[in-house]
Amino acid sequence: MGLIPEKFLEIFEKLGKKELIAKKLIGSNEYEGELGEIINPYTKEVTTKYVKCSVEDAKEALNVAKAAFENTKKSPLSQRIAWINDVADKLEERKEEFAKFITLEVAKPISQAKVEVQRCIENLRICAAEGYHILGETIPTDATPSGAKTTSFYKRVPAGVVVAITPFNFPLNLVAHKIAPALIAGNSVVLKPTPEAPYTAYAFAKLFIDSEYAIKDALSVVYGDADVGSTLVTSSIPRVISFTGSVPVGKIITQNAGIKKVALELGGNAATFVESTADLDWAAQRCAIGAFANSGQVCISLQRIYVDEKIYDEFAEKLGKESSKLKVGNPFEEDTFMGPLINEDAAIRAENWIKSAVKEGARIIAGGKREGNILEPTILADVTDDMKIVCEEVFAPIVSLVKVKSYEEALEKMNNSPYGLQYSMFSNRIDLMQKAIDDFEAGGVIINDIPTLRFDIQPYGGVKLSGIGREGPRYAIEEMTEIKTIIIR
Repeated sequence: MGLIPEKFLEIFEKLGKKELIAKKLIGSNEYEGELGEIINPYTKEVTTKYVKCSVEDAKEALNVAKAAFENTKKSPLSQRIAWINDVADKLEERKEEFAKFITLEVAKPISQAKVEVQRCIENLRICAAEGYHILGETIPTDATPSGAKTTSFYKRVPAGVVVAITPFNFPLNLVAHKIAPALIAGNSVVLKPTPEAPYTAYAFAKLFIDSEYAIKDALSVVYGDADVGSTLVTSSIPRVISFTGSVPVGKIITQNAGIKKVALELGGNAATFVESTADLDWAAQRCAIGAFANSGQVCISLQRIYVDEKIYDEFAEKLGKESSKLKVGNPFEEDTFMGPLINEDAAIRAENWIKSAVKEGARIIAGGKREGNILEPTILADVTDDMKIVCEEVFAPIVSLVKVKSYEEALEKMNNSPYGLQYSMFSNRIDLMQKAIDDFEAGGVIINDIPTLRFDIQPYGGVKLSGIGREGPRYAIEEMTEIKTIIIR
């Protein structure tokens, strides 16, 4: 492990191992088996290993979760609240260590990995607090003659077994966004984390399982790709499937899940409109962050920037200058802003998209070069609506500038997308702010900041191909509970 800094190797020594191995967790037990390897996208060194899981492991985890639900649904809410808070406390104590796990596995820059861990802690605390607000309400059934002399109300009850499937780009916090609401609501969970970061998920799940407030067998973790995922999704045992990932896989899930509650957070093609009255320095600064954070590997990464023709050249110049300030390279260094893509195939794919756009008439005004898994922060100008680079989700550090004559033209182009996760606008015109809020076809609208902006407490999700349902503790709890109606005569 010659390329990994010594300060990262200390976590191996701390655990008394030469390797970090993610065992499969089925209920409260952990099991060994044949190992797969995780290779860091930057160093190309093996950093962690995991126990390979089979279809039979997935079936066993589901059966364990089904049996555990009999206890989770009867558990005191006070215990569940204490449980989530305890995990948050333990994560707070080990936050530096968990940030290193993230960087070791997916090469997210360590500074951004630390932010993810802090967000995860906040997310857990919000979720615990939401436990106090799993409420029902009375229903005035006596409002009609047929309901005379009746009293009615409804309460929220846990849905059952929740299958949670999570991606690589936020391997800790997106796990929390699924398993914490599921558990606080009284469900049992089978987690299939991203194949790229099994140890991060394993270490996090262990905080739940080892807690003094844990409900026995309430959480299982199995690793795997399509076969394991298909087994979990198609089984008759789960009541909820919560998935974050690509549109093609989301379509497969909806086609094969059967009669279940399905929550999907899928792809995006985030766009912003920079209007002529906007603060261009602020807009350029924020757009560089929104386009290139986490190497563009974010569902709400800024991909399309529509710029009023009156300020197009000025804004393009400012954006180029802002992108040049971003340090690219070693994710283990504190001042690195952007590291590698998750693998070389992803980097080659993105590079080919750039070449294709240039052949079609686009112009590179920053970046465009690739070295291994690292693609420079790339800004394309003179992009047109029919180019693949703006029509589909790039999931790479590439942003396109499109010149428009008016708000109406920008609106038409922004909404002309099969995706609708989050959009934004930079402007100092109050009338356009109100119009954008009403007109943008997206699950979230941000004014005077980037569409990449997300707070864990908010409802988060998209329209059209960007998904079904909402995340955020309160809203995920609603997805993972059922309404039970009671009538008393």
